[in-house]
Amino acid sequence: MIPVNNIKNGMTLSIDSSLYLVQWFQYVKPGKGGGFVKTKLKNLKTGAVLEKTFRSNESVEQIMLDEKVMEYLYHDGNNFWFMDTASYEQIPLPSEIIGDSMQYLKENMQVQAVFYENKIVGVEMPNFVELKVVETEPGVKGDTVSGSYKPCTMETGLIVQTPLFIKVGDVLKIDTRTGEYIQRA
Repeated sequence: MIPVNNIKNGMTLSIDSSLYLVQWFQYVKPGKGGGFVKTKLKNLKTGAVLEKTFRSNESVEQIMLDEKVMEYLYHDGNNFWFMDTASYEQIPLPSEIIGDSMQYLKENMQVQAVFYENKIVGVEMPNFVELKVVETEPGVKGDTVSGSYKPCTMETGLIVQTPLFIKVGDVLKIDTRTGEYIQRA
């Protein structure tokens, strides 16, 4: 157990027998009364974000997680299959654990699998991925207004807003944290 004053971004906490990742925290000391800590927590199982406030005299249980590099193999309808790159063991993960990250997964991609008590509780994507454009409207000559965007469908099914000059077959660098187009690869 640690005091809530020691909470930091990226910590994993056990609250009401669920695992939460601290995305944001702020210590508040009002002029009158005791201080408190405001937090934004992400449930590692469901992906739901919860805002919770703790009084400064409370304590929470910090959980240590293990990480392992795994390679994404394929999707069979219900499960996403990953291979441990050290032991070559293949592990299925239900789509609930993958969450929105499934839009960035390509075959043979390396990801960080997060383990708690030898069970995968989540997958951390790299910050940037390179995906190929498979469908988009053609850019019209002279249509060069800066700040104009159009939707592009990527090879994984992800739809990204891109500048007008992007065409089918281009490989784009996408930020997995925001889902935004960064540049052509």
